[in-house]
Amino acid sequence: MNLNTLKYLTLIVVASCALNSCKDDGVEIDTEKPSIDLTVAGAFPTSCDTLYFDEPFTIKAQLTDNVELGSYNIDIHNNFDQHTHSTEFENCTLDTIKKAVNPYIFIQDYTIPAATSEYTTDVSLTIPSTDGTDAYDEGDYHFQISLTDKEGWSTLKGLNVKILRR
Repeated sequence: MNLNTLKYLTLIVVASCALNSCKDDGVEIDTEKPSIDLTVAGAFPTSCDTLYFDEPFTIKAQLTDNVELGSYNIDIHNNFDQHTHSTEFENCTLDTIKKAVNPYIFIQDYTIPAATSEYTTDVSLTIPSTDGTDAYDEGDYHFQISLTDKEGWSTLKGLNVKILRR
């Protein structure tokens, strides 16, 4: 095979690969973020709710996506400095700014069954009053739900809540 024939064959192979990679295979690309609905009946917690140490509660939110859900994450952390994540739209009455001594922190990932586009969370949680030695700080906390769909799009819902002792 001479050099010109080799160049010609190489050009045909490269052009063929380029054309095939541009081919529309009918697969629609997901470009929509999933959503978190806290207006469904029984949703909990919602903005400005109070959670109590050592008392169980169920996290209920409606999660949806136009194609397929992936996973979600719950994050609870203190808001003693009154910081914001730009997702809290409701103004709750906040305590005076204070320094954290022993704040409660919770971060947990949860899976959603495959091929699911609508899912209602049903997570039972009890916030302990101590870390085994010292009491956790009462006061203002952020309760965040982060949702990711199968494609990798994500959305975040942040709530201002209080965690108190009865």
